[in-house]
Amino acid sequence: MEGGAYGAGKAGGAFDPYTLVRQPHTILRVVSWVFSIVVFGSIVNEGYLNSPSEGEEFCIYNQNPNACSYGVAVGVLAFLTCLLYLALDVYFPQISSVKDRKKAVLSDIGVSAFWAFLWFVGFCFLANQWQVSKPKDNPLNEGTDAARAAIAFSFFSIFTWSLTAALAVRRFKDLTFQEEYSTLFPASAQP
Repeated sequence: MEGGAYGAGKAGGAFDPYTLVRQPHTILRVVSWVFSIVVFGSIVNEGYLNSPSEGEEFCIYNQNPNACSYGVAVGVLAFLTCLLYLALDVYFPQISSVKDRKKAVLSDIGVSAFWAFLWFVGFCFLANQWQVSKPKDNPLNEGTDAARAAIAFSFFSIFTWSLTAALAVRRFKDLTFQEEYSTLFPASAQP
């Protein structure tokens, strides 16, 4: 057996950026990365308003600072997580041990599912706080487009992270099959 796309047969090969960019999980990570930038960028840029009566800033989401803080924190941490797993995707072909590859893919499954959950919570929280916001708090409708964009991209992020987890499950199944195949048919017994 020559080694499949996830096997040790390809380990140690030259880095091929074209192959990396064409992989679905890499594309989804880049999309998730962009979505996280949109969410935290929208909130940081236009998510806080100045009160006309008071000199303090307040969060556009029902004047709840926790809503803005949660959106920014999840966005920034998702941004960093995407960068970390993009680096793992670059390094993944260099991993020769199937067990180490399985550990990397298992961590990808867990982290992606966790982030899908966090984005679901963030979407629900931001949408709820936006729904109960009072128009009198923002009479000029400042930052409303940014607030809606953060909500929308939180919603989209649920799907990108869920799909990333599903693709990682598929990668895990491929690795498990390859490990079993290698056990049943050792390289010395192959023609």
